[in-house]
Amino acid sequence: MPGKTTIDREAVLPAVIGAVPSAIALLAGRRRTAALLAALPVGLVAFFRDPHRSVDERPVDEDTVLSPADGKVMHAGPGQPEVAPEGDWQQISIFLSVFDVHINRAPYGGTVESVEYRPGRWLAAYKFESAFENERSEITMTRTVRGEQRRYIFRQIVGLVARRVVTRIKAGDELASGERIGLMKFGSRMDIFLPPEVELSVREGDRVVAGETVLGRWPGAGQS
Repeated sequence: MPGKTTIDREAVLPAVIGAVPSAIALLAGRRRTAALLAALPVGLVAFFRDPHRSVDERPVDEDTVLSPADGKVMHAGPGQPEVAPEGDWQQISIFLSVFDVHINRAPYGGTVESVEYRPGRWLAAYKFESAFENERSEITMTRTVRGEQRRYIFRQIVGLVARRVVTRIKAGDELASGERIGLMKFGSRMDIFLPPEVELSVREGDRVVAGETVLGRWPGAGQS
């Protein structure tokens, strides 16, 4: 349904915990304090909002790469040393603040080749070192289009406040572009690695929306 926003199931436990101070204040007869503290669980629930996006009802073409996350582009260009996987890659890094929607989506459809969880630190997600030192989940995808195998990688990376990455896909799963794949809790980053032939359409400083903003395009039929 266009415009519909739901709440992800991961909201339940944080909301219950967040409601405890308000409940204690209410039992102590401090109704005004309880009312003020009630803003905490409300805010926690809002963090887990899952808004409807146009890709949920209108699939994109097979050459378009969508943003997997809401946030601000920190880097768009050649793969950064120590960050990008081995090989020749382009890299787009997106920073998610605590105010951004944290539901993550597949930037491009295909088959999940692997999902690799790597434990690590919780540095602020806007720091360069967070890309290779922080806890993260690395997802490798492949898709065959017009006889050509296309491969790309993206990473869910937790930040200073975020302490958990939720990845709801596994090797062998078939995904559509823009399909929900999980979330990251409370401020984080997303790195996407695309081959050189993909023409990027975002740059540093741009705001992007998961399942809506086009990050780039593979060359279409008849293009090189």
